[in-house]
Amino acid sequence: MKFCHSCGEKQEIEGKVGREDTCPHCGAHLHVCLNCEFYDEHAHNRCREPEAEWVSDREKSNFCEFFRYRESSRASANTDRKKKAKEELRRLFGED
Repeated sequence: MKFCHSCGEKQEIEGKVGREDTCPHCGAHLHVCLNCEFYDEHAHNRCREPEAEWVSDREKSNFCEFFRYRESSRASANTDRKKKAKEELRRLFGED
């Protein structure tokens, strides 16, 4: 399954993901490092593709030619953890 890195919702994607494609649920760009199967926080340049160029913002769309949408359910677990942390911060500090 394919999930959005931002909201964790399942994505119905066929074919290639374009640079300007967005999640229908939250509007986040989909052609981003965080959705790529080569993304690895612990690898050099945070990418397992050795020929990929450096990308400074992993959450913004980019022109990487090596992009392949990750097949995983891990994205939703990370998103749930992030949402839970944000909720706890809101409870602690209140909302502006």
